[in-house]
Amino acid sequence: MTWGNRSVLMEFVFLAYPSHLELRVLSFLGVSLVYTLIISGNVLIVVAIHTEARLHTPMYYFLGSLSGVEICYTAVVVPHILAHILQSEKTITVLGCATQMAFFIGLGSADCLLLAVMAYDRYVAICHPLRYPLIITMTLCVRLVIASVVIGLFLSLQLVAFIFSLPFCQARGLEHFFCDVPPVMRLVCANSHIHEQSVLVAATLAIAVPFLLIATSYAFIVAAVLKVQSSAGRHRAFSTCSSHLTVVLLQYGCCAFMYLRPNSSYDPKQDQFISLVYTLGTPLLNPLIYALRNSEMKEALGRVPARSCLSRDH
Repeated sequence: MTWGNRSVLMEFVFLAYPSHLELRVLSFLGVSLVYTLIISGNVLIVVAIHTEARLHTPMYYFLGSLSGVEICYTAVVVPHILAHILQSEKTITVLGCATQMAFFIGLGSADCLLLAVMAYDRYVAICHPLRYPLIITMTLCVRLVIASVVIGLFLSLQLVAFIFSLPFCQARGLEHFFCDVPPVMRLVCANSHIHEQSVLVAATLAIAVPFLLIATSYAFIVAAVLKVQSSAGRHRAFSTCSSHLTVVLLQYGCCAFMYLRPNSSYDPKQDQFISLVYTLGTPLLNPLIYALRNSEMKEALGRVPARSCLSRDH
């Protein structure tokens, strides 16, 4: 069957949604609330960084870019989840599933790459402070952000094209809320071991390589900070990295659990919970972590409502 015919004739059915009306209503309200908080929190960060002159630095430019990517990342999946909670038929075409997976994995990979870029930024700032303005220029910042998104989408397209070139079984049920790699791979009717290894290689490129870069950056950072004589200086250096490191552990912990393991260990219920954590939980916690652990960001966010009122008055 050709790709065009498959995309028209074949549909997947999502099986993870609740069937009882009360649970559907509660799920819709809960997901809607969390999604509203995600969009509001990340938009506030982008606006605060754009309007606050003293936040026009590479570190905050990367943070604003990370928030922008996470707005798009959740928008690929969450509105789709909300629509399916209310609909009686929870289906998606093969083409629709491939498109959703491509953007979800691509933007998620871009998120991981941006975290690696932010780690490099902190490495240069702490280990080479005098050369920092010469190395981390705004031109380089823009190129690194664009490269993160382009590489993430490129890797995703390769992976999705490979997965959807495989033959699917007659069973159409996806034990999930959206089109993610593990539940879709469960429906493939081919030599699963070979294809699992191919998916694992792609996941390693998108997850393990950026994490290795982050780990290397922090190894140099820790070595440099330990050489600082004053405890106040060490605390100040570590405090600039603590928010980023917290987000890294949340993001990479969930992604490694989902993608860097064999398909044979797939547990639908467990994976549904973990996927909700990195789809809803991590984008929700990121603005909170950066706002609560960063005094400059906290002050800038506090001034956003006042600036909005002044702009309306004028």
